[in-house]
Order: sequence, then C-alpha cells, then structure tokens
Amino acid sequence: MNHNGSPLRTMLAGRPASVIGTLAQYIDAHIESQWQVTLQNHADKLQRAYEEAGDSAYGTYLNLLLNSVHKEMKENGLRPSPRLPGDFDSSREWGNVDESDQQRWMWSTIHDKEGVPLGTIVLQIFHDHTQFRLPRRPGVLALSATGKEEVVRVLSERSVSFGQALEFTEEYKLYLQSLNEEQGGTN
Repeated sequence: MNHNGSPLRTMLAGRPASVIGTLAQYIDAHIESQWQVTLQNHADKLQRAYEEAGDSAYGTYLNLLLNSVHKEMKENGLRPSPRLPGDFDSSREWGNVDESDQQRWMWSTIHDKEGVPLGTIVLQIFHDHTQFRLPRRPGVLALSATGKEEVVRVLSERSVSFGQALEFTEEYKLYLQSLNEEQGGTN
C-alpha cells in the first residue's frame, strides 16, 4: 500500500478501527513538536495581532499551528466541521481570577469523505488575557460523540469546570446586559 509519504495516512493505515483516536494522537504529536516553534516563528505578528485585536490573536496562532494538519486531513479524506479549532460561539472558557491562565475548549466533528461523522476532536487552548502568552501547550481530546448536546454532556462529565462554564454566546449576552445595567439602561 502506497502511503505517498503522508504521516497521517501511515498512522491511519496502522489503526483503521479508531480513526478519531488516531487523528487525535496525530494532532497531539503535531502540537507537541510545533506549538513553541509556531510561537517563536510568528512572535512579532502574534504580538501585533494581540495589541490590535486582543484575544483573537489566539485564533491567528491556532490557524498557523493547525494549517498543516488541515492539509493532511484533506489529503486523507477527513473533513472537520467546523474547521479546527472549532466554533468560538459554542466554546467554553474558564480560569483563574486574574485571567492569566485561562482555558477554552473548542471542538470539531470529523467526517469521512462520504460525510459520515467519525467522532469529535476537542482542543484545549490555554491562554492569558493580560498579555499574549500560552501558559502551556494546547491539549487534544478524542470523543466518539458527534452531536453538540452529546459533546457538551461528555465534556461536562470529564470536567466540572467545563460543565459550569457558559457557552460563549451566553457569556457574551450576560456581559452586554451588565454593560447596559452599568450605563443605566433598561434593556
């Protein structure tokens, strides 16, 4: 069998029974070897992005970090939905009081070339709100769950903090309400 030099294809050929677990191992190994290299190679760009747009710089970082993973997945007939790292609006975040060590969990359902859902990849992004800094490398979880409600249930069972955190859209709605109340509004 010709693997065309694809590291992911080689891994998948060795573990056909658990594509989602194998994919998670591949992504985790990629992150392990590239997370700091990506930070170093793009330090100026990421710092500028943080100064101009705040936390969205972490999204820029993740796009840079995961670009080659997306290429490998596409070459191997795997399609994430939404694109990795996941949908920010449905993600959840929590952390310490001074906001210097936060974590956000985002996820993407992985589909095969026929569109069949294989499982979900969850990325744990550790970050700082006081400056552009990743306190530790991103983590990866593999779930057999694929629907949003099932993913949230499984992640809530794994992490009390995740279960107690609000989905971003809900968190943002409360934030806007608090601003309105501070300004004396009634809406």
